[in-house]
Amino acid sequence: MGDPADISPAIVEALYSDALALADEARAAFDMSGRLDLVGASEEMSRIALSCEALRTTTRMMHALAWLLNHRAYFAGELSEFQLRRHGRLPAAQPDSDPEQLAMLDPALQNLVHRSRRFYERVARLDRAWRDRFAMQPEAVHRLRSRLGAAMGGL
Repeated sequence: MGDPADISPAIVEALYSDALALADEARAAFDMSGRLDLVGASEEMSRIALSCEALRTTTRMMHALAWLLNHRAYFAGELSEFQLRRHGRLPAAQPDSDPEQLAMLDPALQNLVHRSRRFYERVARLDRAWRDRFAMQPEAVHRLRSRLGAAMGGL
């Protein structure tokens, strides 16, 4: 794996554009989804399934957008690296969808939910890679201590 610090403004901008498009698509799809034309499911259960997936999907996309906005601010010099590390953490992923509820949605909405999950996972991988850059590496610290000890022992 490459250097985790390789998150560049170009990558963040491209992801930000993708996130805006996907969030807008989700908003439009769930706004228009009041037309529940589902087979074999009660209307009440279908509405609950639709509400749950709409909330999960929009929350997922808003978390990804917030993360991207924080990184845009960092690259624009509006946030320091310390501020970004402290406040720019990506929230934990939303719980997985209930397969039975997801099956109540039409295939286009199911696809949208799946694409929002994949997008969030991409951003989560970037967040982990960026944060790993700051994680203490105990084995590196131990090697440094050994080298210092050997150097000091020779004096």
